[in-house]
Formats: sequence, C-alpha cells, structure tokens
Amino acid sequence: MSARALPLLFLNLGGEMLYILDQRLRAQSIPGEKARKDEWTDVDRRRVMNDIITTMFNKKFLEELFKPQELYSKKALRTVYDRLSHASIMRLNQASMDKLYDLMTMAFKYQVLLCPRPRDILLVTFNHLDAIKDFIRDAPGILNQVDETFRQLIDTYGCLSDGEFQLIRQTLLIFFQDMHIRVSIFLKDKVQSSNGRFVLPISGPVPWGTEVPGLIRMFNRNGDEVKRTEFTTDGNYVTPQREGSFELYGDRVLKLGTNMYSVSRPVETHTSGASKNPASRAKESVAPNPLVKEELNFLARLLGGLEVKKPGGAETGFRLNLFTTDEEEEHAALTRPEELSYKIINIEATQEPGRRAELSRILGELEVAEPRPGSGEKGEDLLALMDGL
Repeated sequence: MSARALPLLFLNLGGEMLYILDQRLRAQSIPGEKARKDEWTDVDRRRVMNDIITTMFNKKFLEELFKPQELYSKKALRTVYDRLSHASIMRLNQASMDKLYDLMTMAFKYQVLLCPRPRDILLVTFNHLDAIKDFIRDAPGILNQVDETFRQLIDTYGCLSDGEFQLIRQTLLIFFQDMHIRVSIFLKDKVQSSNGRFVLPISGPVPWGTEVPGLIRMFNRNGDEVKRTEFTTDGNYVTPQREGSFELYGDRVLKLGTNMYSVSRPVETHTSGASKNPASRAKESVAPNPLVKEELNFLARLLGGLEVKKPGGAETGFRLNLFTTDEEEEHAALTRPEELSYKIINIEATQEPGRRAELSRILGELEVAEPRPGSGEKGEDLLALMDGL
C-alpha cells in the first residue's frame, strides 16, 4: 500500500463534507432579521464553515498528517470526521452523520474511479481546495492556512512518478472497495446502478498525453514503423485540449472534485441490497472506537495543550438535519444499530485566556466518544489513529 495516500483521502473527503454542509446550511438558513434564536442564519453558516475549515487545516495537524504512513481503518477515519463536523456550533445527530459520511465517501470513490490518469487525483484534490478557498474568501487568515496546504501538496506530490500515483490510486480503491451506498444524484444521472456500483463511461476525453484509440502501429527490430492497422471502437473518444494546472492558481480543466451540490437538488442515500446487513456494516465502518482518558489527553496535547473535561450540563448548539424532514431523520435514528450509540464528553481549553481564545478558534467545541465498558481494543483506537497526527 502507498504511504502517501492519507493526506489525499483526508482532504478530498473533507472537501466533500464541506460541500454537503454548505448546501444544507444554505437550504435551512433564515434571513437574519426574521430568524428566531434557534434558527440558522447566513452568519451562522459562515461561522460553521470557517470553524470547520480552520480545524481541518490546522498547521501542526497537517504537518503530521503529511508524514508517510498507512491509511487508517474505516472506523478510525470516521471518528476523525465525527470530531471535525462538530468543531463549531453545529450539531448533527448520528443518523445525519451516517448520511453525511455515506455521501462523502461515495462521491470521492466515484472521482477516484473516473480519474483519467492516476496523477489526476492531485487535480481532484486541487478542485476541492479551490472550492474551500471560495468558502473563506473573506477570512484571509484561514485562506493562508489553505494556501500553505496547497504548497505542501505541490512539494510532496509534484515529484512523484506515474507508478507512485498508480499505487496511491490502488490504495484508495482498496479502501473504498466494499462501499456500495446508492446516492440519488448518481442514480438520477445514471452513473450508479441499483446495486450501488458505478457505471464507468466508455466515451469522452482520453488521458492527457495519450492518443485516441483506433490505430495499431507495428515496428521492426530497429524501431522503424512498418505497418498501420485501424480498428473501430464502441466509444466516442476525444483528445483533451490541454493539461490541467498543477500550480497554486490555474485552470484544473478536470471537473472531478468540483461542487456537485452547487445546483440545489435533493440528495438521498440508500444502503444497497447487495450490501451487508446493518449490524455487520456498523461493525465494519462507522462505529467510533472506544477511547480512554490517556488517549483524549494525547489528542488534547497534540492540538495545543487542551484538557479533557466532561460537561456539567447540556450543551447548546444549532442542529443541522441532513434529511428532508425531521420525521425522516427520526426514522433513520430508530433503525440505526444500537451498538453505534455513544455518549459525549467535551474537550475544552482551560489554559491562559489568550491561548484559550486561539484554541477555541482552532477547535471550536470538539466532541469525543466516551469509552464503553469492557472495550479494550488498542490496534484501532484514537491513540493509534492520532499517532501520526
């Protein structure tokens, strides 16, 4: 497996998460002068996006993330996005979080499958970061964090060979290979079949640097062309006009990784009939691993000297529903496997006031899972997860 795949997986899934949250927050926003205290406004939306992006692009976190290392398990990675999605005033219940994660993973899986060249996975990542920069164009401090990540990507991946990018692509596809969640957008566009598997096109632009299929050349031992044979193809192939830009600014040409929710349309997810039953799916991918106090303190130290405290009362925050109605969300929560339920404790900044303000800006209110009695897994717990972060 490639030791360079993790940053690309984290950033692209994070980009898809931000697309979805932005679309849903816009759909549920109320004009500021008309909104009640418990209703979303556009100011709240911008605050949520800024807080999550600030946390996602934390400099120290990304420096560790970019160190060569293997991918985390599905459960461990899901735990990261649970924390990330709650790095602001927004609160998702577990049914909405399940749906959010399904949409994120299936969208990026589709993009990896359709990449014309393995190297184009980097262009997909740049498309996500370009869109993220647009979300925070009025926040220059956060914008600098994203630009720094751009430079890290260019420095880290710009010198890799085509073979290394192919290994990265294979590593990502292995990670996604058992995920077959049906998504309404993909079903309506006929790029996903009813069993949750994607339909790959046989027409369109060929990869940059290659020729349109239809010609066989034969050469002699001296390397001279001696014969040509033409053949017909079932697809309608075209040569791309130019290569996408791998610079900090430029035309990426490739559209994979851009925001497919920019045109408002409902998005639903459905577990494919070919998928495993809910209980096995829970064990396989979405249940956060048990955490212990030492592991939480490790995470706290890593992200800036925070201390772990259990809140004394109920925490206030705006709830975001990723379903069309509250009834749909309640039904999804009722049918959710019981073993996925876990309680909440908070990480709060408690050091000197100046630092507390800065840490609050970086982390918002980060939620973590409380350990369940009798659990003792150490191979995939948060300490192992954060070892390289």
